[in-house]
Formats: sequence, C-alpha cells, structure tokens
Amino acid sequence: MVIGESLPKILFDCLPIIKLKPGEMDKFLHEKIYVCPVYKTSARRGTLSTTGHSTNYVLSIELPSDKPQKHWINRGVACLCQLDD
Repeated sequence: MVIGESLPKILFDCLPIIKLKPGEMDKFLHEKIYVCPVYKTSARRGTLSTTGHSTNYVLSIELPSDKPQKHWINRGVACLCQLDD
C-alpha cells in the first residue's frame, strides 16, 4: 500500500486508478508521503508559468511512501495523465 521501486529497465509503469476526494487540508495526515507531481505529457517542453510550474503541470498528489521524499525526487518520479480521446 505504498509507492515502490520499479522493476529493472522499466521506465514507465501503471499506477492504480486514484479517486480524488476533496477535503480540508488540516484533516489529512501529511506523514510518510511523497508529494508526486502530475503532468499532462512526458515531454519536457512546457513553458514556465507565473506560478513557477511548467504549463505541462496539472497538480500534486500525496502518495503513501515508506521512504523520504528525497528518495523519489532523486529518481524523478512523476505521474502522467491518461487523456481519454
């Protein structure tokens, strides 16, 4: 029930469907998580907006983790949106 290492030579892997449920921030536990960015595409061509994020950036989601955030940041872990056509 936590984010785990990918298998060797696997660059992209599926993440289970995540249901986004709005709520009050102070009621959520913010422990043992990785704040994972979600992007529209894997292309690194978005321009930097006034918010400091790429225009390719959608939002961040908190994934349960048994490792510190720095571990996943060093690996460049991010999520990509699946666009339904």
